[in-house]
Amino acid sequence: MVLGVLAGYLVNLYGAGTAFPVQYVTYISILTDVFLRLIKMIIAPLVFATLVVGIAKMGDASTIGRVGLKTFAWFISMSLVSLLLGLVMVNILQPGVGVELTLPEIAASTGLNKSSLNLPEFVRHIFPVSIFDAMAKNEILQIVVFAVFFGVGAAGMGARADEFIRNLDMLSHIMLKITTAVMKLAPIAVFSAVSSVIAENGVGILMTYGKFMLSFYASIFTLWIVIILISSLVLKKRTLHLVKMLREPALLAFTTASSEAAYPMTLERVERFGCKNKIASFVLPVGYSFNLDGSMMYCTFAAVFIAQVYGIEMELSQQLLMLLVLMITSKGIAGVPRASLVVIAATLSQFNLPEAGVLLILGVDHFLDMARSATNVLGNGLATAVISKWEGELEG
Repeated sequence: MVLGVLAGYLVNLYGAGTAFPVQYVTYISILTDVFLRLIKMIIAPLVFATLVVGIAKMGDASTIGRVGLKTFAWFISMSLVSLLLGLVMVNILQPGVGVELTLPEIAASTGLNKSSLNLPEFVRHIFPVSIFDAMAKNEILQIVVFAVFFGVGAAGMGARADEFIRNLDMLSHIMLKITTAVMKLAPIAVFSAVSSVIAENGVGILMTYGKFMLSFYASIFTLWIVIILISSLVLKKRTLHLVKMLREPALLAFTTASSEAAYPMTLERVERFGCKNKIASFVLPVGYSFNLDGSMMYCTFAAVFIAQVYGIEMELSQQLLMLLVLMITSKGIAGVPRASLVVIAATLSQFNLPEAGVLLILGVDHFLDMARSATNVLGNGLATAVISKWEGELEG
């Protein structure tokens, strides 16, 4: 990562005024794209195989329902905590006050597609037209829905399905073996991702948005502390041990700005911690659609930041109403490209704030996405352990 920053800085510095930085970004980004594609290649069969095996081992629909209820209760609670903390921190730190930025025209287009961010579309999006279509597009939520039905059906077959379940279990282990090989490319992908962003934008953009970025990272750090403290109420002294085990997947998510890239490693770590496969394989993939703690915080933080930059005063009642709106709309971000930005843009327009304000944060969104992705990994890893503990399925 450090080498990536240095290489990107040198390319941006000595290539200024030439076409070289653009060419460098075009070609070096191939390495990151290849790595992320290889990871995504693994996710669909891994989620399907582990979830079906886990549900089949759970046995009956009542157990699945109980685990699902506890899972969603935790996810909703943590989303509320993340949104509220983002609101509190942005009001305390006020990163948008006194910042000298060139404001985009109010009518400027963000180029973001908000049409998919509504309740009817979200409900349709949950259910796959075809499992092959869902797997081809890596729609984790749709794969989860099909796997739940498939797993319940397999459990209902009794002993006749045992051989098939064993084969699926073997498939999941093969996918994890492939993950081990793919992860050898991670350092190269990290170098590529970081150097391309710095080469394109230069380090100057970090100085311009320094207050905003430092404020957000301070808020994320506070969120980490809160999530860890809340989880420790259930996990007790073992919480810090799990956080230490999640360090590598969180670092991978941070450096690649992709929580998906860390999914296989996160699953492996929580199982090594003592979470039973039947719980981990259910909670973790569902969390990737419904428990994005870092993204939740960013929604309230960025929306109020934009209001501050434009000098628009938001009353407490408006901010709390925004929180409630985001609590609902943010649950529909699964499968939406640039999800956090789309949610923010849609929220701004609902509260008569300039949607063009999203353009202010586009340049540094990658650096903020790094923190969001790492937080999503931590939140989902701890959630898996908490649900396992509640179910009495946590070993060690």
